[in-house]
Amino acid sequence: MRKQNGFSLIELLIVVAIILIIAAIAIPNLMRARMAANDSSAVSSIRSINTAEVAYYSTYPAIGFPANLATLGGVAPCVPSPAAGCLIDNNLATAIAGSNGKSGYYFNATGSASAGSPMNDQFFSTGTPLANTLGTRAYCSIQDAVVRIQPPGNITLVASWAACSGLNALN
Repeated sequence: MRKQNGFSLIELLIVVAIILIIAAIAIPNLMRARMAANDSSAVSSIRSINTAEVAYYSTYPAIGFPANLATLGGVAPCVPSPAAGCLIDNNLATAIAGSNGKSGYYFNATGSASAGSPMNDQFFSTGTPLANTLGTRAYCSIQDAVVRIQPPGNITLVASWAACSGLNALN
């Protein structure tokens, strides 16, 4: 009798079926873990923006908070100035809508003057997922540096200072 070398077709099909079952279980968990990591990165980025906003406000008190997020960054080698604060990484400063974003989110920060103020004495910053498969929530903050979170399932851009101030704080 001749000895058979290799695997039979049935054995190979069983191995492929087992691999597919394991992949069907693992891939959704991997996607949830990726979304959780993107959410954590977004909160950290909002906190970095808050710190940079306060530093810019202290450095340039005649201007107050910068009018846009790009002002907080700067292209390397960065020299601090009112036009380029060099306070955050330029990848974060340019992760705005229409770009590739940063860790699945895009960010925005807007400084503005309240009624009667000669300088930008308030700001709001936002972090919004590029797609609902990359993040689970949108985040925002105002000059009190409290990170606020939109209700679950809502990933739309926070459009104003007033809208952000009305959201619940992140615990």
